[in-house]
Amino acid sequence: MGEKCVLVTGSCGLIGSEVCLHFHHAGYSVIGLDNNQRAVFFGPEGDTSWSLQRLQSDIPAYQHHSLDMRDRDGILRLVETTRPAVIVHTAAQPSHDRAAAIPFDDFDTNAGGTLNLLEAARRSAPEAPFIHMSTNKVYGDRPNTLALVEQKTRWDYADPAYRLGIPETFSIDQSLHSLFGASKVAADVMVQEYGRYFRMPTCVLRGGCLTGPNHAGVELHGFLSYLVRCNLTGKEYKVFGYKGKQVRDNIHSEDVARFMLAFANQPRCGEVYNPGGGFENSCSILEAFALAAEISGREQNWTYVEENRVGDHICYYSDLTKMKTHYPYWGITRSLRQTIAEIAASWSGRLPAAQLK
Repeated sequence: MGEKCVLVTGSCGLIGSEVCLHFHHAGYSVIGLDNNQRAVFFGPEGDTSWSLQRLQSDIPAYQHHSLDMRDRDGILRLVETTRPAVIVHTAAQPSHDRAAAIPFDDFDTNAGGTLNLLEAARRSAPEAPFIHMSTNKVYGDRPNTLALVEQKTRWDYADPAYRLGIPETFSIDQSLHSLFGASKVAADVMVQEYGRYFRMPTCVLRGGCLTGPNHAGVELHGFLSYLVRCNLTGKEYKVFGYKGKQVRDNIHSEDVARFMLAFANQPRCGEVYNPGGGFENSCSILEAFALAAEISGREQNWTYVEENRVGDHICYYSDLTKMKTHYPYWGITRSLRQTIAEIAASWSGRLPAAQLK
């Protein structure tokens, strides 16, 4: 089944589901792996069974496996049996807040699960481009050591060297990561190592705020999706520290999937990229409130908590120079406003009418 077949882990999640659809439209047969662990980590609001139904409806012959990334023998067998042409690994325990309460589950899923998949690929599909969805949390709180300037609605970098954002050469060492960030560092470095040591075509994508209309955002993960959901339902949104001026760059899930296909078509060994929206698609929480209100016509209901989240970035947006240099035909296609409008439309269609204000 290997020719033009893509194996996508975390296939019912935001990025995974987008990758399934994007590669399907590019002519690939699709094998998805997802055991809806997000519902275990985050409760009913994190449930992605609706996403599985959508994939089964939209992708003819979609093949699904409800397999846990920690099941080493199961992962080895699956890759040996399917021998995919491309492997896209998006499955993870994704919350740095939740990780502290479930450290074994977090590390075994993020680090151990990635190693299981890498070794399965080395044994049975070593030529397949291996694309790993990492996170900008591997940089820990080191971005907070950069000099910042406080503006009316946001923080920004004071040093012009970072006017385009954080590059891939930025250090990930000797900083506070959260346990989630540390488990993702382990996976991140291992993916690089399999690329460099075994000369396998691997890449690590240190994503910023990945978002889009198919995101099941919850308070502990999925900032923009959750913020828009709160705006539509009138639910109180809690801002944790930094005056609500903390900045994130937001990239639409389709633009992430487009980059993954570009890498699959022209793979490299052991590469690292920082996919995000860049400065143009960056916003603070306060600015996101204003955009959401402008689109929905509803003011945001929010409160302020003085204490910031452990390891949280004050200002982070990605320098896209390396990505655009290696793949010059790739670029951002969705503006921040377009993305928020799509998220709002999606939540409006998914939520019961009684919940919408």
